[in-house]
Amino acid sequence: MNYNNIHNVYFIGIGGIGMSALARYFKANNKQVMGYDKTKTEITDGLENLGVKVHFNDSIDNIPTRFLDIESTLVVYTPAIPKAHQELNYFIDNGYKVLKRSVVLGEITKHTFCLAVAGTHGKTTTTSILGHLLNECGVEVTAFLGGISENYNSNLILNGTKVTVVEADEFDRSFLTLSPDLACITSMDADHLDIYGEAEALKDSFVDFSKKLKLNGKLFVKNGLPLKGITYGIEDDSDYSVKNIKIIDGTYVFDVKTPSTTLDNFKFNLPGRHNLSNALIALAMAVEYGCPPKQLAKALASYKGVKRRFSYPIKTENLVLIDDYAHHPQEINAVHQAVREMYPNQKVMAVFQPHLFSRTRDFADEFAEALSQFDEVLLLDIYPARELPIEGITSNWLLDKMKHNHKKLVEKPEIISEIKKSNAQVILMIGAGDIGEEVKHVKEALSVAS
Repeated sequence: MNYNNIHNVYFIGIGGIGMSALARYFKANNKQVMGYDKTKTEITDGLENLGVKVHFNDSIDNIPTRFLDIESTLVVYTPAIPKAHQELNYFIDNGYKVLKRSVVLGEITKHTFCLAVAGTHGKTTTTSILGHLLNECGVEVTAFLGGISENYNSNLILNGTKVTVVEADEFDRSFLTLSPDLACITSMDADHLDIYGEAEALKDSFVDFSKKLKLNGKLFVKNGLPLKGITYGIEDDSDYSVKNIKIIDGTYVFDVKTPSTTLDNFKFNLPGRHNLSNALIALAMAVEYGCPPKQLAKALASYKGVKRRFSYPIKTENLVLIDDYAHHPQEINAVHQAVREMYPNQKVMAVFQPHLFSRTRDFADEFAEALSQFDEVLLLDIYPARELPIEGITSNWLLDKMKHNHKKLVEKPEIISEIKKSNAQVILMIGAGDIGEEVKHVKEALSVAS
């Protein structure tokens, strides 16, 4: 596609994290950008502050005259949009260029030097670290992030078009539209079984992704995954490995063994071995790209994280409030490991909102086991996202599976009062639904109380 002929870009589902990054990209490239989303959020507010018009009711009357020019208008949609969506069907029926977000991302990046991060966990943090490292090392990079970077207060790093960094999403096999020069796979745990049907089909898609590399491209794989590539791991015999780990004042200090040498004295401020692994693979890819080790060490030390990835809305001596996007049992386990490492003697309450009926059904026993590790658990109703309810699959059903004496099913308005009843010093709010919108209310209430 010749994007020079495109003057208008219309997004259906513009408030999605990946969609909004593309919207910001096209806006920065002087295109007329507008779109629809179901719900007004901080992300849509941010777009509107940039001059992007966003509406929240599905009606073809919302499409302005200039966007009716078929030849100069591109329509981008997310698979989460229902098939009956009026605006989407109008554009399809009238012959517009209508493309999935992943296809557009593939088109934008294929003529760049592309670094892609794939895996069922760790994509967003790894992508944001990698984008930050390259940017701080002076690389002309555009990075499309799956979360809001604390360093840039954005899900887009825009500093040139020579190099791109992208999150390679396995949902709906979206990552097969990419053709990266360097790619990594962080994990291949079963997920999205509503799309894939079974775990083997998901694994096969990662194999297919590994074959999308450009000629002479390089693949990095977490040690232990059933794929050939440059390996990485923590304190093991991988090609790239973290060594000599220390925690000093809540900061990881460590060395990195590469295939040819050892780079010493790196500092990283995010807690949890899973985040340390994310930092390692970002460093490995940046080293292979050619970034100088001294600049990388300085850049990593300045990395602040991603909103809703072990973020600290409150961090005081007497009370800690942590916000995290974890929505898979393995991610909850990783959050648990991190919080116990950082706060080994504190009582921890987890407030969890399950995401998707199908995921709750497919991993119910694993969710119950992961959540039971916390001292207290508050469980919200399942966030449906794109799904209709499944008979018998409820949060109460999940709660019954938990072997725990301090668990309770709550509604959103009850969260604050239930937290105040507890003497837990560490409060975790976790999930990929709209629980993130509740965090600001909890922060405000607890800040006033303290």
